[in-house]
Amino acid sequence: MTAHKTLIIMPTYNERENLDRIIPAIHAVVPEVHILVVDDGSPDGTGALADGLAAADARIHAVHRQGKLGLGTAYIHGFRWALERDYTRIFEMDADFSHQPRYLPDFLRAAESADLVLGCRYMPGGGTEGWPWRREALSRGGNRYARTVLGLPYRDLTGGFKCFRREVLETLDLDGIQQKGYGFQVELTWRTHQAGFRIAEVPIVFPDRTAGKSKMSGAIFREAFLGVWKLRLGRA
Repeated sequence: MTAHKTLIIMPTYNERENLDRIIPAIHAVVPEVHILVVDDGSPDGTGALADGLAAADARIHAVHRQGKLGLGTAYIHGFRWALERDYTRIFEMDADFSHQPRYLPDFLRAAESADLVLGCRYMPGGGTEGWPWRREALSRGGNRYARTVLGLPYRDLTGGFKCFRREVLETLDLDGIQQKGYGFQVELTWRTHQAGFRIAEVPIVFPDRTAGKSKMSGAIFREAFLGVWKLRLGRA
């Protein structure tokens, strides 16, 4: 796969502690991929760091948004950026090492025969590390809930480590994606499934972040909880 064909979209907000470690770790495993940092006006200097990394390496790109506008809109921004160029494999990936670079080759292999590849914590070979039991129970319960309401067979609907074929993002109505937080991940998979694309899962181990502060909140979970029913009833 040539250098310009695969793009990793990496939204950031106050990820300066992680950004200059995660990018070299990615390129150590898959040196050919490009990385797009979508920074939401981080006050800790993440955006300036991304600009410096981009100036030094043609595989790195940075775009800036004014203010913290949400995970979903950051990815939509990145998707549009990718579709304006010739990328054929487009990843969602966190900057905090919870999505480990060592799994990237597994995704790319699976993407040879699947249109969307999901990183799955809840299948043989997958798991979590360092999570409090409440977080683990909430995640497993949330996935089970979403699968039941939507009638989907996939085991990890709320994860954000994904690889899309270009054709999926060209087909989906990106303007019609309504959820902004972690419900965004469920909605994307649901719409991909509804459009008839092939979806595969690969096992990943998801450790707790090693630096920085989690963006998770009760409001994000409430949005995802209600958003599942909006999808099911055709209101999203």
